[in-house]
Amino acid sequence: MTHRHRSDGAGDMPVPVVLAGARGHGRWHLDTIRRLQDKGIVRLTGLCELTPLTPDEVPEGLGTPEQSADLGALLDATGARVAVICTPIPTHTDLALTAARRGVHLLLEKPPAPSYAAFRRMADGVAEAGVACQVGFQSLGSHAVPAIRRMLADGAVGEVTGVGGAGAWSRPEAYYRRAPWAGRRRMDGTDVVDGALTNPLAHAVATALALVGATRAEDVTGVETELWHANAIESDDTSCVRVTTTAGPRVTVAATLCAEHPGEPYVLVHGTRGRITYWYKQDRVLLQRAARSRRNARELSPRAPLPGAVWTVGAWFVLVVNFIVPRRFVLDIGRASSLAWREKRDTTLVNLWWAAWVAHALVLTVANRTDPGSMPLLVLAEALMVTAVVLLVRVVERVTTLQDFALGDTVPVVRLGQV
Repeated sequence: MTHRHRSDGAGDMPVPVVLAGARGHGRWHLDTIRRLQDKGIVRLTGLCELTPLTPDEVPEGLGTPEQSADLGALLDATGARVAVICTPIPTHTDLALTAARRGVHLLLEKPPAPSYAAFRRMADGVAEAGVACQVGFQSLGSHAVPAIRRMLADGAVGEVTGVGGAGAWSRPEAYYRRAPWAGRRRMDGTDVVDGALTNPLAHAVATALALVGATRAEDVTGVETELWHANAIESDDTSCVRVTTTAGPRVTVAATLCAEHPGEPYVLVHGTRGRITYWYKQDRVLLQRAARSRRNARELSPRAPLPGAVWTVGAWFVLVVNFIVPRRFVLDIGRASSLAWREKRDTTLVNLWWAAWVAHALVLTVANRTDPGSMPLLVLAEALMVTAVVLLVRVVERVTTLQDFALGDTVPVVRLGQV
């Protein structure tokens, strides 16, 4: 939610900033403000907390900013032009409107609001005030998002058939005791909705929707959720959401905060001729296209029995054949790529990927034919798909590494690769 505004005409003077919510995650904002203040870009003029920060809690170099539990009074007293709001989710709307009515621009922590009604009230108030409001979805500020959208528009992966996302983080029980609202759906009659996909891993959902151009409420035609929890909380810590958009592709994101082995969250765009994986926290993009790896393998092993371009794609669309032949193609390409292909380890990796993918397809078929509304079967199918995707990334990285060494290409695949 960003609204354009007129320049304040402040020239090169540091912009006065007030931070609401300076403890917990707010400490990250304090450190960022300190770095910007050292560069002469901003100046911290106030801190809004129910209990004032002690001198030891204020980072060195930020001086002694004015403190108050009343954001409106603090903004009036300090003349701040920007307010950073990092407070409990249910307070976002009222605090944002308090700042907007005073002509103060906003940086708002995600999620912006606990409900669409609260978000709409905030967005309308911000628009009426004519101030800028930026929600803290950092990945949307990356050059990767427009770059991926250009690749999709140019047909880099063919027709987009779906968009997925996954996040596996681990949060201890103490995470839900850090604040009264943590892990709650409602508190004191007010929506909170502090769930895995609405708070810590909301970035995956926002990024996936942005990649397909679904950035407005009107772009969403349906939302299905599956919400579970392993911790003794009211909300969810393991979740799946499926969003149907007017753009066509369905967006499916699964996440957990209970992972035994945490990993980097990512968004994946499936196409008829390839896929794009975006690890948004690391700002890494991987473009995977079967045709490129096939051509490299043919160059490296001209006599290898490799499939032609048409059959490489067509095999996926022939019943029964598509459960057998694509795996063989991948093995043939891997073996033709380098003598360093390890028959036991690398073939096992391919077999695990293929088993997960076939199991996903079979479970989805069974669900569609026997019980289309079965959420357990759909969740199992999605879990198998995510597993298959993770394993496929490993397969592609392995084949790419072998081909890079064989071709003398030293560009790391993890940065921006084509296979």
